[in-house]
Amino acid sequence: MLDIEVKENFDIKNLTSLKIGGKIKKAYFPKTIEEFAEIYNYEPEAKVYGNLSNTLVSSNGYDGAVIITTGINEIIINGSKIYTGCGVKGPKLAQTAAKNGLSGFEFMIGFPGSLGGNVFMNASAHGQCISDKLIKVKCFSREKGLFELSKDEMLFSYRTSVCQKEPIIILGAEFELTPQNAEEIQAKMDENLGFRKSHQPSLALPNCGSVFRNPEGNSAGRLLESAGAKKLAAGGVHVWENHANFIINSKSGSSLDVLELMYKMYECVKEKFGIELTPEVRFLGGNNLREVELCKILNIK
Repeated sequence: MLDIEVKENFDIKNLTSLKIGGKIKKAYFPKTIEEFAEIYNYEPEAKVYGNLSNTLVSSNGYDGAVIITTGINEIIINGSKIYTGCGVKGPKLAQTAAKNGLSGFEFMIGFPGSLGGNVFMNASAHGQCISDKLIKVKCFSREKGLFELSKDEMLFSYRTSVCQKEPIIILGAEFELTPQNAEEIQAKMDENLGFRKSHQPSLALPNCGSVFRNPEGNSAGRLLESAGAKKLAAGGVHVWENHANFIINSKSGSSLDVLELMYKMYECVKEKFGIELTPEVRFLGGNNLREVELCKILNIK
C-alpha cells in the first residue's frame, strides 16, 4: 500500500461537529484520489466520511474501518470553471470563488460540511443549491472503480442525489460558475452569514446542523416548535432555545442522549400533526442495542 496516514483505535470525537464519538478501530486519511482508491480496494467495507458535520458517531465507537476524505482538497480554477476535491469545506470554496470573481457558491459561506457531503445531499440555502452550477462529479464505487456522472445522472432533488440510493462515493466535482463583481459576491456572502448567525447556532455550541428535513411544503422547525420541542432535553443534550430543529451538546452528552432526544422530537410532531419527520443526521456505530433500535425507528442510515 502507498504511504498513507492511518491510525488505529482513533478517538474521533474532536473531528465531529457534535463533539461526540468513541474510538474507531482503524481510520485512514488519504490526500489524493489515488490513495483513496488504494485504501478502498484494501478495505472494501470501510465507511467513508468528510467533515463529519451531520454525522452522529456512537460514544461506544465503531469496530470497522473509516476513511476520512478531508485531505482530498485541491481546487483548480480554469476561467469560469472550478474543480474541487471532496474534502474542501464550503466556506473555503465560497471564498476562493469570490476572490476569483465567480458567483454560485455564496450560499456555502456558513456551511460546516465539505464538498462531498454537500453534493451527496444536494445542499441548499438562500435560494441556491449545489446542483445549480454543477457539470459533473468524479465518483468511485466497488463495481466500477473511478468514473464520472453528469448533473442529470446525479438525479438531484431536495436534499438527495443518486448517491443516497446507490453505493457511490463522491471524490470531486466540476462546476461552471458565473463571472460577477467580487464586491457584490462578498456582500451576498456577508448577508448569508448574518442570516445564518441569527437563525442557526454557532459551532462554538456543538451541534450537527438541522436535525430533520423539511417535509414537502412545510418546515420541520415550525412543526417542532408548535409541538413544544424547545422544552425537550436528554442527558447532556437539549433542543436549541432559538430554533427547534437543532440539538446542542451542552454537557458532554453521549450519542445515546442525542438519539433519545431525536426520538422525543420525532414523537411530539407525530403525535400532534401525524407527520413522521425524516432525519438529516447520519449515524456511525452499532455496538449499542438501544442506539440500533432508535436508528431503526427514526430511519437513520
